[in-house]
Amino acid sequence: MDDDAIRDLFAGLGPVTIRRMFGGKGIYHQGIVFALLVGGEILLKADAQTAPAFKAAGSRQWVPAGHRGRGPVVMPYWSIPDHAIDDPDEMTLWARRAFKAGLRSRKK
Repeated sequence: MDDDAIRDLFAGLGPVTIRRMFGGKGIYHQGIVFALLVGGEILLKADAQTAPAFKAAGSRQWVPAGHRGRGPVVMPYWSIPDHAIDDPDEMTLWARRAFKAGLRSRKK
């Protein structure tokens, strides 16, 4: 997914900044990372408040293989719910949840 497509996907949230990271891209709004592009897939940030909603919507949590023999690592990022991909209003709701999770994690 190119940067213009990412900006279009999150247009309802507002302007986003995209930076290379983790062999993929970090997606920021107001300086807060709220999404990643990894392996061609967009993943949204979640936390204890929002992860249950992602799970209920059928999203998958990102669990990359560990390195140096440590095994898999559970990350606080989830796939976008299928029904949100083609619905800009739904996508905006999920993006806002991810952004709020990013804000909460920054305050810790």
